[in-house]
Amino acid sequence: MRRNNNYPYQPLNQNPGPSSRIAHDSLEEENEKAAEELKQKIGALKSLTIDIGNEVRYQDKLLRGMDDDMDRTHGFLGNTMQRVIRLGKNGGSRHMCYMFLFVLFVFLILYVVLKIK
Repeated sequence: MRRNNNYPYQPLNQNPGPSSRIAHDSLEEENEKAAEELKQKIGALKSLTIDIGNEVRYQDKLLRGMDDDMDRTHGFLGNTMQRVIRLGKNGGSRHMCYMFLFVLFVFLILYVVLKIK
């Protein structure tokens, strides 16, 4: 794309005169300030990224621990359910009736205790 004659940009004068040297020094100073600001922002971003990485590793560790706990709980509940099913098949209806009454009694006690508080 070509520039129009009305384009406002004017390049710096290439003659090393006093006014161009002052303008050049001024631009260099602005560039140094901008570079320093960028350096500070990059440092802050680097620190933030490191903190995010540490947090991600910590959360991953917690999630892995929770996953292990869930696997153990699943195995424990699976074994318990197999025992209950085996008890129901082998023990007859009397054991299931006792178990049902026990659970009902426990829930009744919990209801009364919670109602009193």
